[in-house]
Amino acid sequence: MTQQPSISIGGIYEVGIGTQDPIPLIQYWEQFGYRIGQVGELSAATANQLYGVNSCLRSIRLYHQDADHGLVRLMVWENPTNEGLKMSSMKVKGSRWSTTLTANVLNILNHAEEAAAADLPIKYTNPHWSVIYNKQKNIRPFIDSLVGVREMMLLQPLTRQVLFERFNYTIPNYGNINESSLLKTSQITHLGMIIQDDSKETLKFYEEVLGLLRVFDDLETTYETAQASKPIFELQPHERFLVTAFDDPRSSKADFMAARSGRMYIMRFPESIELGECFEKAQPGCLGMSLYTYRVRGLEDYFNRVKASAAQQVTEIIVNEFGEASFSFIAPDGYFWTLLSV
Repeated sequence: MTQQPSISIGGIYEVGIGTQDPIPLIQYWEQFGYRIGQVGELSAATANQLYGVNSCLRSIRLYHQDADHGLVRLMVWENPTNEGLKMSSMKVKGSRWSTTLTANVLNILNHAEEAAAADLPIKYTNPHWSVIYNKQKNIRPFIDSLVGVREMMLLQPLTRQVLFERFNYTIPNYGNINESSLLKTSQITHLGMIIQDDSKETLKFYEEVLGLLRVFDDLETTYETAQASKPIFELQPHERFLVTAFDDPRSSKADFMAARSGRMYIMRFPESIELGECFEKAQPGCLGMSLYTYRVRGLEDYFNRVKASAAQQVTEIIVNEFGEASFSFIAPDGYFWTLLSV
């Protein structure tokens, strides 16, 4: 019998979305292949202990096929603290968004255009083409196979999404599309956030304290070279950011075919540019995307490690709305997290 490690962490487990009316969000995420799973409640006093929000809470966890990560947690607050990020710029510290694989990005664009025509609140970018893997190779159009993605942004008042379609490559454990869903999409494959830290000291927390695998670091994206990222992050001439990715430790630095979804992308802008901050609109109690969670084995050990780190406002271990032992904290970069026990 294989002995389980005393502590372990997987890919990002959930994105939490604050709302006062879950029905439209349930209907929305069903089109991305999700379904209702668990439902649970917390009193205002317990929600205040775990999330710092003095409001009764009812949460609905949405599952995607048999995925054990990349889930959605709808957090229905009786008294939300604010309206959240809504459709504000992605290019601010505190920004949160989810990324999902689709089999047909143009179908999603069609729906976005129809929503805009109906005067619904929405912002989106056209699906831009990006070559990946062998970017330096001199590709001959109409002769060589093109390996890359089409990627678009989709912002609505309670959701902030990036969607991508692959061309001429697959990664077995990085997104499993629900072919029966309207939009033919996978579970959430990765989540993003923005920081400013030229020293990179805050990045160490995810590697040294949480035990995540840093699969790549300082991947540069510039205004001049990134067609997809330029409109998504409103890059100005000569601006750039550096990308660091943290994975489930079972992933691989060397073999991209062994990569696993549940990845966290951190976009690190230089401190020399002026960047807004919106942490107060992207934490539990807010409407819209406001929480990321990890599921771990050995929760008490993680609690002790986080407590001894530079993290702030570390709560005690409390049973959450789904009956799972959990604790929350603010990481050194300013983002609010919750860890919960397997």
